[in-house]
Amino acid sequence: MTAVTRHWPFVLVLAGLAVLGVALTQVLGGRSSSPRRLLTPAQQAPGVVVPPPASVVSAADFPAIHWRRSVAVGLPWRGRLRDGVLLPAYGRDFATWDPILLRYPNRPDRRWGTARLIKTLVYVLYRYRQAHPKAPPVLVADLSRPRGGPFTGRYGGLGHDSHQNGLDVDVLYPRRDGKVLPAGPRDIDHRLAQDLVDRFVAQYAQFVFVGPHTGLHGPRAVVQTLVNHDDHMHVRVYPR
Repeated sequence: MTAVTRHWPFVLVLAGLAVLGVALTQVLGGRSSSPRRLLTPAQQAPGVVVPPPASVVSAADFPAIHWRRSVAVGLPWRGRLRDGVLLPAYGRDFATWDPILLRYPNRPDRRWGTARLIKTLVYVLYRYRQAHPKAPPVLVADLSRPRGGPFTGRYGGLGHDSHQNGLDVDVLYPRRDGKVLPAGPRDIDHRLAQDLVDRFVAQYAQFVFVGPHTGLHGPRAVVQTLVNHDDHMHVRVYPR
């Protein structure tokens, strides 16, 4: 019997102890050989308010948009949505907000729109963040129901008279204190909010409705004041 053969049982025992030590290290919080994937707030704890900072989340962590050729049928106040596009719960430049449950993110059945609306929204928010890299993500509230149709008070709050055919979206005003929360007239960062309004106008929005106490303005044919809009702007795009 050779020396290696005589000592082979001891080699097996030492190897087993080494494997056990690595396993215990991982269980007790030691470093793993594989990188740890950053969890989104929704994965960490449902109903959290603040979305993940774009600076610490890779692009792969943001849900993709599944584009379809969608159709706005009828009118914004009497219509429906065919083959709508779902806005993700969050993106690099925005997070969605549930105006009824007062939490992030908004529920999926309140986040549908035409492809034109989603593209306009995503593009405007992308250019806005490019111009203001230190600004927090913009909060986006209600769009339309999955197939459009009435979006009344039965779905919570005051409901919507429009938002029926995928052409409308509510965008919350940026806050002066930089918090990712809704803003009343006294909390609005007017410079950033006006820039958002101007960018939607530049992208040929049909209407941008703003609250009468916000001080926001624009071309009269497009930017119009409307009650119950002091905490968000209501953007409507053309069907085509």
